[in-house]
Amino acid sequence: MKVAVVGAGVIGTGVAYSCLRAGHEVTLLDRPGKDWESVHAAMRHHHRLSLITEPRGRRVDLARLTCSHDFAEVAMVELIVENVTETWEAKREVYASLRLAGADRSFIAANTSAIPIDRLAREASDPGRVVGVHFMNPVPVIDMVEVVRGPQTSVETLDAVGAFLTGMGKRAVVVNDAPGFVINRILMVMVNQAAQLADEGIASPSDIDLLFKGCLGHRMGPLRTADLIGIDTVVNTLDVLREATGDAVFTPAGRLLAMVGTRSLGMKTGRGFFNYGTEDDSD
Repeated sequence: MKVAVVGAGVIGTGVAYSCLRAGHEVTLLDRPGKDWESVHAAMRHHHRLSLITEPRGRRVDLARLTCSHDFAEVAMVELIVENVTETWEAKREVYASLRLAGADRSFIAANTSAIPIDRLAREASDPGRVVGVHFMNPVPVIDMVEVVRGPQTSVETLDAVGAFLTGMGKRAVVVNDAPGFVINRILMVMVNQAAQLADEGIASPSDIDLLFKGCLGHRMGPLRTADLIGIDTVVNTLDVLREATGDAVFTPAGRLLAMVGTRSLGMKTGRGFFNYGTEDDSD
């Protein structure tokens, strides 16, 4: 299958790598000026991560990867996975570009954290061909995917995307459309409250996470999870949920906003609630 992945960030490169590993031809699209060498470095990183679950896994064939900023590349692909920044302005611009490129015969898998699929589908040439596919980070390692059925998503689209995910070794759980769906509707409240507790000095980030792991059996606590997602993405997702639901519980904690201001965005910048890439891996 020919697949286009729009957005070459952490999730986008993880999706592209997983598609290549499954034998697909992949076009990875991003803005003009994108540092494509960083994309190849990300591919090497994803390969190392994939060895966690597939110790004997083969290195992907990067010859099947095309990197481009020209949306004309999507005209002939069968599936588009959209992974751009979690803001409505960025999403709407991408869907306008897809319409102009003539991507009206492609299925669109919208990898969004919180924006309702119905809202995105209205921006597409054929709303029936749009479905939510919420990949988890790191994509090559986590095999569960939250698939979101929009009000206009066709059975053909669900079947095609379901087969695509199965071919990637993923397990899909299909849920109905709503702001934040299931995972982020719950997770973002937990992260936000954990950040607030840390800010109030009730407990340190490491102790908050330790309690979640020891008492509830979580593999990662909420604050290291936030670092993995990216603090900026967490704040953007909270903003989307607050706007969509009107619920003040989604108002970003002051600690999160301050971290965005200082570019302490988590693992991708080397520091968030915890430090990364140094001997001191503590809060």
